[in-house]
Amino acid sequence: MRVAETKALISEKWGWFLALGIGLIIAGIAAIAFPLVSTIAAKIMLGWLFLIGGALLVFHAFQAPQWSGFLWELIIGALYLIVGGYLAFFPLTGLLTLAVVLAALFIAEGIFEIVMAYRVSPHEGWFWLLLSGIAAIAVGVLIALGLPGSATWALGLLVGINLLFSGWSYIFLALAGKSEHDKAVPAAR
Repeated sequence: MRVAETKALISEKWGWFLALGIGLIIAGIAAIAFPLVSTIAAKIMLGWLFLIGGALLVFHAFQAPQWSGFLWELIIGALYLIVGGYLAFFPLTGLLTLAVVLAALFIAEGIFEIVMAYRVSPHEGWFWLLLSGIAAIAVGVLIALGLPGSATWALGLLVGINLLFSGWSYIFLALAGKSEHDKAVPAAR
């Protein structure tokens, strides 16, 4: 998508960008207010996603039992079910592993947001995407450096901070889009 098309899309859909930003800020405030609960909730949710994925893999394997990959798909599905059950039903264990995964996720997210900021850089508000990317990388590095002691409380807090930065970046992008939209509306009349 070219710069002009991106700018037009943000201008046209600025309300959706604003709603996303507000939702992310609300989620961020909740995560900061209850960091241990947020950490455990993220772990439980991840567990349920693995459980659902594992159930789908096992179900699919039995839909095509003559397939040469049947046994492997069944084993992978069983592993997903075991890991998902562990994550979902033993929420206070494995927080260190979750911390490592989240650190890697935030660093990757930060890199992608910086790339996205570069790609929309002529558009107003691109700086906030860049700032959000830098913040995500910082959150990932802070999680990694604070291990193992920070795994129980810092994850929820840092997830909340990351959500706040992401939310504000979308709000500022939406406001820039609304400004462009407001300029275009009188020109169209």
